[in-house]
Amino acid sequence: MSDFRPDQIEPKWQAYWQKNKTFKVEEDLSKPSFFVLDMFPYPSGSGLHVGHVEGYTATDIMARFKRARGFDVLHPMGWDAFGLPAEQHAINTGTHPRDTTVENIATFKGQLQALGFAYDWDREINTTDPDYYRWTQWIFLKLYEQGLAYIAEVPVNWCPALGTVLANEEVIDGRSERGSHPVIRKPMRQWMLKITAYAERLLDDLELIDWPDHLKDMQRNWIGRSQGAEVDFKVDAASANGLDANIRVFTTRPDTLFGATYMVLAPEHPLVDDLASDAQRDAVIAYRDEAATKSELQRTELQKEKTGVFTGAYAINPVNGARIPIWIADYVLWGYGTGAIMAVPGHDERDWEFAKAHDIAIVEVIAGGDVTQAAHTGDGELVNSDFLNGKAVADAKKTIIAWLEERGLGQGTINYKLRDWLFSRQRYWGEPFPILHREDGQVVPLPEEQLPLTLPDVERYQPSGTGESPLATIDAWVNTVDPRDGTPARRETNTMPQWAGSCWYYLRYIDPHNDEAPVDPEKEKRWMPVDLYVGGAEHAVLHLLYARFWHKVLYDIGVVSTPEPFQRVVNQGMILGVTYQYFTSPEGEALSYKEVGARTDLSPATIPADQVEWKNEVPFHPEHGVELEEIVEKMSKSRGNVVNPDDVIAEYGADSLRLYEMFMGPLEQTKPWNPRGVSGVHRFLSRVWRLTAAEEGLSDTIVDAEPTDDMLRHLHRTIKKVTEDTEALHYNTAIAAMMEYVNFLYKLDTVPRALIAPLVQMLAPYAPHTAEELWERLGHESSVINHLWPTYEEKWLEDDSYELAVQVMGKLRGEITVPKDADEEAVVALARQNEKVEEHLAGKTIRRVIFVPGRILNFVAN
Repeated sequence: MSDFRPDQIEPKWQAYWQKNKTFKVEEDLSKPSFFVLDMFPYPSGSGLHVGHVEGYTATDIMARFKRARGFDVLHPMGWDAFGLPAEQHAINTGTHPRDTTVENIATFKGQLQALGFAYDWDREINTTDPDYYRWTQWIFLKLYEQGLAYIAEVPVNWCPALGTVLANEEVIDGRSERGSHPVIRKPMRQWMLKITAYAERLLDDLELIDWPDHLKDMQRNWIGRSQGAEVDFKVDAASANGLDANIRVFTTRPDTLFGATYMVLAPEHPLVDDLASDAQRDAVIAYRDEAATKSELQRTELQKEKTGVFTGAYAINPVNGARIPIWIADYVLWGYGTGAIMAVPGHDERDWEFAKAHDIAIVEVIAGGDVTQAAHTGDGELVNSDFLNGKAVADAKKTIIAWLEERGLGQGTINYKLRDWLFSRQRYWGEPFPILHREDGQVVPLPEEQLPLTLPDVERYQPSGTGESPLATIDAWVNTVDPRDGTPARRETNTMPQWAGSCWYYLRYIDPHNDEAPVDPEKEKRWMPVDLYVGGAEHAVLHLLYARFWHKVLYDIGVVSTPEPFQRVVNQGMILGVTYQYFTSPEGEALSYKEVGARTDLSPATIPADQVEWKNEVPFHPEHGVELEEIVEKMSKSRGNVVNPDDVIAEYGADSLRLYEMFMGPLEQTKPWNPRGVSGVHRFLSRVWRLTAAEEGLSDTIVDAEPTDDMLRHLHRTIKKVTEDTEALHYNTAIAAMMEYVNFLYKLDTVPRALIAPLVQMLAPYAPHTAEELWERLGHESSVINHLWPTYEEKWLEDDSYELAVQVMGKLRGEITVPKDADEEAVVALARQNEKVEEHLAGKTIRRVIFVPGRILNFVAN
């Protein structure tokens, strides 16, 4: 017997794998292919925490398992390395973002290698490598050629302090997520991608892929398909300084047009300035400026107070000629629909609340509720609606749409909540656009042979102060000529968002060194679509939606052969950290158990766990009756509850960390980190080691003997359970099955070698370092990963006996163990040996025996 020493075993096998390129993709066309993919990380300065490790371990297990099952497996890793954090670090420290990125990647790569992940590092990619972003730029040019990339003036989240546009998700309560700087809404010239042109296909093709229903629903809700009508409301020129204009709205409820008692425009709507009366102009301007400081999430929050300002102008309801007021309100967004709505307060809760707040008329047009008390949003017959009266809602919709179309006042249409993708960022550290703005006003693409257009080396990264990126200040790079005819031109100074490189990276893994195309067509056909894609739920909508959009464009132009990129997607659950609620002194000093004593001048506070110095094993003070509570919450540096995998590896080894994270619970479930759990699985691995290994070679308990039938039944049931659960990503129950098997082996005086080898093979995807060492000690010269997965035989899954219920006069009196092939006479004899059964048969005459093999034995007696 020898001690289990991960600190010696793990570096040995990591060096072996690296030297021998054990995980290099074979490209063996005789084998079925399996592409398993991680959502590649942004290499931040803080490195990995144990939450990241969960998803990477899950894919690594599947990659190793599939390889052992005879598949040619592609399991790559790379870096999503463009983005704002590296640029902000450059501004703060003067370090080039490229240097920061290289340093961070080295940290991440070292951590991943220390965990023993089976990546083919020859396929490593980096989105900031010009050889990579050359093809990101090439794809953008294809989008441009297809009319899917265009320039527009659109309202954006502008952060003056960061000097860039931010996505909605990067704005929290009107401030930037990074740095908490004020963010305002302002119109700016931006590159847009026409993702809306693919809205219907993005919806329909969800039926082609194996994703969780909730994930598909999130995509459907984001796209937001709705059927209704566009309706034109004529501006009452007399109330709007003679303005001759129509305001178009989209509504899913054209049947309620007779109940429209006011209109609401987004504060950014281009007609607002012309509509505002002299009396209302100052209020309109003030309200619009205030709305510009709010994020879209704040503006559309359902629970918020419904604010707005009357413009002073009116519109004409096209169905009844009614003159209705035009308001602006921040809950209507310019860019959603038409940026204007017709408001029907009798039958829309938000409109009802707004009408009540601002004393606007409420008209009932659907019978069935009391609109003076609340909006009636249910079904019913039309009332107060002229030619629609008495109709059901569905019929009324058809009738009013036909009526509008006949008179040129509107038309039936399908609308989407999805908006075109704002694709510009005003920063340095991103892919340059391969676009030239010629002196003659033409906007032209850079010729493909001039790709990649690389970033210039600069010494300062501060924003230009004009709303343009830092690239705008580099005259030698910006000023150029169109290579086609020498016309003076300026380069596009915006850069692409971080999303760009991550939209297609999975394809580059297939053919990472191709200088002629983003991917070879034959290789693409072999590997696509991705069989399993695992990552965090935070990417459930945007990244997946954007990648699907780009993939469909590439499909349309013949670059890829599948309509969807990811056949199966799994979101791993979040791993939560722990902080502690306990007492501090009034001065804020953290106190230990003994220091609390009998003091009463204490206050509860949440203190990061790494700041707590416990001086008593039991976190409880009997005099105060207050237990120190563990608070489970999301891991973050600010909470001080981040667990570094390096620390866990140093104490328990990488295999224990991998095994624990998979044993915590179902992969998709959110789970709290428990350091005691790591020690538990470490003990399990130690038991496997002690069972198998000696100081040199194998334990004396391992013998070359034939297993008994009972041993083989335990083995083959375990193989079946671990195989099926691993295939289904039920890793926690697969580990539990191996634990039960080890418990069985410990009951044996000696263990036949034939029982140990399959255990090591099953353990290999989960605890690969330990398995490699034990496999070598079992006498194998090549890596365990090169050997096929053990198989089970059906005959060993069946019991040679079963439990049988025994009744006397129909009442259960006992249970007996019966040999599988026992006949009725033998079963009766066994039953008569059961004390409880015999007790109830005493003094009775058995008239009849009812025996149903495998189910029941019943004595009929009196």
